[in-house]
Amino acid sequence: MADLPDSVSIREVGPRDGLQNEDPIPTDAKVRLLDALSGTGVRRIEAVSFVHPKAIPQMADADEVWQRAVKADGVRYSALVPNSRGAQRALAAGFTEIEVVVSASDTHNRRNVNRSTDESLDDIAELIDLLHGASARVEVIVATSFGCPYEGDIDPRRVAGIVDRVVRDGADRVAFGDTTGMGTPRRVRELLTAVRDRNAHVPVLLHFHNTRGTALANLLTALELGVTEFDASVGGLGGCPYAPGASGNLATEEAVHMLHDMGIDTGIDLSTLIEAAELAEELLGKKLPSGVLRAGPRTRLTPLPS
Repeated sequence: MADLPDSVSIREVGPRDGLQNEDPIPTDAKVRLLDALSGTGVRRIEAVSFVHPKAIPQMADADEVWQRAVKADGVRYSALVPNSRGAQRALAAGFTEIEVVVSASDTHNRRNVNRSTDESLDDIAELIDLLHGASARVEVIVATSFGCPYEGDIDPRRVAGIVDRVVRDGADRVAFGDTTGMGTPRRVRELLTAVRDRNAHVPVLLHFHNTRGTALANLLTALELGVTEFDASVGGLGGCPYAPGASGNLATEEAVHMLHDMGIDTGIDLSTLIEAAELAEELLGKKLPSGVLRAGPRTRLTPLPS
């Protein structure tokens, strides 16, 4: 096995990506979940998205949620924005880490934001200038990087071309979303190879769904390739409203359990994280996909000595 990193940074996306795919829940519940996750030791949290409430009613109270949430020391909070109006709202709320999304699949991009991939890239270039002018950092997330529910396979060279463009336009970092759960270790290797051949210096983050049960295998493959930043969602919450059949994200507690057992530090307390996942189940009134929640004795909750 290739040398593995000593530590990994996980961005918890349950409060935004996870809840966005569920029936709306009360503001109080969102604040409780966000605060619980802030107390787990996680170092990064995607807190909210500033989108039009008619498009994503689950995020209609984003300003209030963020205003009421406890901002924990040592946690970096970020927000997702779709356009300049959302960017202005995020800046006004005090965010300095902003995410924007474009789909590698033109069809998915049109379903998601009603414009072509190239049109979205033009918009993102303007957003990067706007956000940099306000001293904010910008991460461009490339959705459907590993496959599209409408177009099928996505050529890694197309994704690499999108990275070329956003890096040229000033993106501070890029992320690759497995929107449909089509990712496999082979696809992870091919994508990272294509991107690194042209932009080896750009920080990358990977976002895996577990639709076909490959999220942990993909995580391990990415670790072997030197990636140390990943998204995960408490309880496995999430999906994509514009990717039919795509189930939830990689569960944070499953990722942390595996990483700690391998001696890789995340800074997260697994027992506290599982309590947050149980809270999410209570607030949503349903069982969540995570196997760790019902797997019996919870051993090796802290990293093994390296």
